Amino acid sequence: MAARTSLRDYQRELAARLQSAASGRAATKLGMQVGAESWLVDLADAGEVIPVPPIAPVPLTRPWFRGVANIRGKLYSVVDFPAFLGGAAVALGEQARLLLLSERYRMSGALLVDRLAGLRGSDQLRSQADGAGEAAARPAFAPTRWLDAAGRSWQAIDLGALARDVRFLSIAA
Repeated sequence: MAARTSLRDYQRELAARLQSAASGRAATKLGMQVGAESWLVDLADAGEVIPVPPIAPVPLTRPWFRGVANIRGKLYSVVDFPAFLGGAAVALGEQARLLLLSERYRMSGALLVDRLAGLRGSDQLRSQADGAGEAAARPAFAPTRWLDAAGRSWQAIDLGALARDVRFLSIAA
């Protein structure tokens, strides 16, 4: 029972911090664990973060397309983001989350991630210099890398560029 209360409190706190971030008073990026990598998404690009609801598989789609989920009466396509990147699929459990894309993309899409890693402010991050050929090897939806004060590397994700990515939009097997 304590775990449920703790999770509920965490979700309330996260919702409050997301609202304050939207008003420009706090953190501007949400950290996510995607496989072994840490990723950052701008809060303005994220619609909502929710626990994983039941997902209905869709036949004849790519392995990284997990299916569709009914979220408050609206169907969302669910992409297993680590699997999309070529890694292992997300193990559905207590920490797995769905990141819903912002309504401004006019796409009912959601990214399945391993877990959230908290909020980060731009003042807590500094740009990480790319090694030789590193920037060219990254897809357009992964424009920059950041370092936090502890030296942890974070990959930024541009959800708008991801929503336009041909591979992301091509779910047919």
